[in-house]
Amino acid sequence: IPCRARSKRRVTRKKSTSKLKNKLDSGSFECYLETLWSRLPADKRDLFTRLDCQWFAWYRKASYREKVLSWVKRKEIFSTKYVLVPIVCWGHWSLLIFCHFGESLKSKTRTPCMLLLDSLQMSDPLRLEADIRRFMFDIYKAEGRPENKQMIYQVPLLVPKVPQQRNGKECGNFVLYFINLFVKSAPENFNIDNYPYFMKNDWFNAEAVERFCERLHALACNFH
Repeated sequence: IPCRARSKRRVTRKKSTSKLKNKLDSGSFECYLETLWSRLPADKRDLFTRLDCQWFAWYRKASYREKVLSWVKRKEIFSTKYVLVPIVCWGHWSLLIFCHFGESLKSKTRTPCMLLLDSLQMSDPLRLEADIRRFMFDIYKAEGRPENKQMIYQVPLLVPKVPQQRNGKECGNFVLYFINLFVKSAPENFNIDNYPYFMKNDWFNAEAVERFCERLHALACNFH
């Protein structure tokens, strides 16, 4: 698996404007995410772990699977409330969030579940469900968790009806904005009875995404 040098992730004033106006590649996405993450409140960040945006795509390739699982294990995701898993498959970005994986699968107050936020639901987000559930099961297995396969496969995968992108290029921007808003608003204890919380089709509008991207671009230029 090739290593992406930090120099390739840099955002310059000359090039970065087009990055957020076109579909983001993985290097640019990680660069913007690093910038965004540094600006989020520390007490909110402490509730989260995040995985590299290419890990899920690499996991889907059998030759990389064990390596990816070893990287995930080092993240100790069962000791955190939320895990952000940016996904890029078939050239489209979406955001998978693991909630309360360290809790009992029978918990009523801290519900272990998964959220899949997709700004292009017409593309059928659940086409990834089989791979997501296999990924989740392998993570549990690699950790030596006591839950059996049947219990793990019953963990809910929820797809809230979030605001939708207006063209074929904005998906990466929407995922960055999903992360920004979710980290700031996520409850300390996610309870499935209160789903979808704030994740509704009127959560935000297109103008809010545009303003966010303009600010993020300016910050990234200074940050890097």
